[in-house]
Amino acid sequence: MTDRVHPSSKPAVAGANGATSSNPAPAKSQLYNPTRPMFRPSQYNRRRRSGRSGCCCCCFWSVIVLLAVVLLAAIVGAVLYVLYRPHRPQFSITNLRIARMKLATSTDSSSHLSSLLNLTLIANNPNNHLVFSYEPFTVTAFYDSVPIGNGSIPAFTSDKNNQSSLRAVLSDSRDLDTDSLTSLRSGLKKSNGFPVVIQMDTKVKLKMEWLKSKRVGIRVTCDGINGKVPAGKTPSVASVTDSVCKVDLRIKIWKFSF
Repeated sequence: MTDRVHPSSKPAVAGANGATSSNPAPAKSQLYNPTRPMFRPSQYNRRRRSGRSGCCCCCFWSVIVLLAVVLLAAIVGAVLYVLYRPHRPQFSITNLRIARMKLATSTDSSSHLSSLLNLTLIANNPNNHLVFSYEPFTVTAFYDSVPIGNGSIPAFTSDKNNQSSLRAVLSDSRDLDTDSLTSLRSGLKKSNGFPVVIQMDTKVKLKMEWLKSKRVGIRVTCDGINGKVPAGKTPSVASVTDSVCKVDLRIKIWKFSF
């Protein structure tokens, strides 16, 4: 039988010197794995960068708007101040009568305070365009930080350039601790009298033409008062010629007042 030669299925590739080779070199494109993923920028990084830029832009414009509002409020406040010249309300003590101021010690060594005071004061509104609307006042009389009388004043409205006469009855009946007893007893024994401080807390609403404010807390503190213990049933009249009343704003933030 005659042997047959089967030609190779792979064509010969000519070399550089013209020779042919039955095992040609692989193509350049086949040196790399075609299934290998190509590097591409992460879409997550793109979203994060865009989110950061949007947040920065929002914060920037928020700050600009806030500064603009603050500047506008300052300008309006300055214009109103120049036009209307607002002043704080003024208070003054005109009379303080002490009807009762007694310290009693019982058999069980507990000390008891019994007091009764009659207070008269003036609330003055010196403004030509401003009206004050007050809520009820809480009034407390102190001697050396020891409360010696509590009372209240009803709500009222102080009109433009107006004076209001106010009256309050202050009383107290309670047991004293050792420190309060020692301080109060030494003060009541003074022949020239003892200092009294009147403290009043309330909220006030301001009205000016078409403008109305929210209610703001204020504290009125009056010192320079010299009281005396009454002799018998005749009330004693405290000296109020040197009394001075100061009005302070009471701004409350959360649980703290300033």
